[in-house]
Amino acid sequence: MSWRDVIDCYELLDDPGVGGAAVADWLRERGVDEVRVTRLDGERGGTDFVRALVPGSRGRSQGGDAPTLGLVGRLGGLGARPERIGFVSDGDGALTVLASAAKLGRMRARGDLLPGDVVITTHVCPDAPIRPHDPVPFMDSPVPSAVINEHEVDRSMAAVLTVDTTKGNRICNHLGFAVTPTVRQGWVLRVSEDLLDLASQVTGRAPAVLPITMQDITPYGNGVYHLNSIMQPATATAAPVVGVAITTESAVPGSGTGASDLASVESAVRFCVEVAKAFGAGRCRFHDPDEFERLVSLYGSMRRLQGA
Repeated sequence: MSWRDVIDCYELLDDPGVGGAAVADWLRERGVDEVRVTRLDGERGGTDFVRALVPGSRGRSQGGDAPTLGLVGRLGGLGARPERIGFVSDGDGALTVLASAAKLGRMRARGDLLPGDVVITTHVCPDAPIRPHDPVPFMDSPVPSAVINEHEVDRSMAAVLTVDTTKGNRICNHLGFAVTPTVRQGWVLRVSEDLLDLASQVTGRAPAVLPITMQDITPYGNGVYHLNSIMQPATATAAPVVGVAITTESAVPGSGTGASDLASVESAVRFCVEVAKAFGAGRCRFHDPDEFERLVSLYGSMRRLQGA
C-alpha cells in the first residue's frame, strides 16, 4: 500500500512555502538519491521543476536493456495563493507521481528493485494563477506549457504515463482514476489492454476510460478547446503516451480546495507502481508497434499535430 507516501506527500505539498528543494530532500530521505531541481521563471511567476530517477536492476542508467518508464505529473500549480488558501485539486498530478517516486524509493532501499529505470518529473508551485474555462475555472501555469513540456519529457522515456487532475468536465463521471487511449506522434490509438488489466487489478473494479479528441493532443496556445493539459506531453515526444486522469462524478474546478480525494490518488499511485514493474519487465505494452507502423504506412504521419 502507498497510504503513508500519499499522506506525507500531501502534508509536504500543502504548504505556502513549499519549493523544489524541500521536495528533493523529502525524496532523498525515502531512498530516491538522484533528484534534480531547476528553477523556471515566466511573466506570471515561477516554479521549481523536479526530476527524479529511480534506477532499475537492468535499467539504461546501469547499462542494461530494460525500457525506461516516465511518470509525469501535470498541473498548473499546487496552490492558487493568495486567491485560494490551501492545496488545490489541480495538484493531484504532482501528488501522485511524487508519492509514486517515494514508494519506489522505499522499495528499492529494501531490495525490491524494478527491472527498468523510472524517471519522475513534475513542478512545484504553491501560488499559480487561475484562468477562466468552461464548465469550471482552470488553474494556469506560471510559465508556458511548451516550456514545461521541454522539462517534463525526457528522451530516455520509452513510454510515458502523464497524470493530471481531470475533474472539471462532464465527459468522465467516475470517482477514482481513468486511463486514456494511447497517443503516439499524433495518432490516437486503441486503449492498451495491458493497462486496463492493471487498472482493474489495483481497483478491483471495471476500468474507466477517459475519451480524448484530436484537439486534446494538439499543443496548448493554438486557439482550440482542450479538455485539459493531460495529453500535452504527447506533443513533445515520439514515445507512446497514456493519460492517467484523477476523476470525479461531478465537475470540480482545478482551483477548488479541499477537493483532493486521497483514496483516488492512492489507487492511482498503486497503478503507476504496477505499470512500472510490468513495463520494465516487458509485460506491459502501451501499444502494438507493428500496427502503429501499419497505420503510418497506410495513411501517413500525423506528427504535424504535435506542432502549433
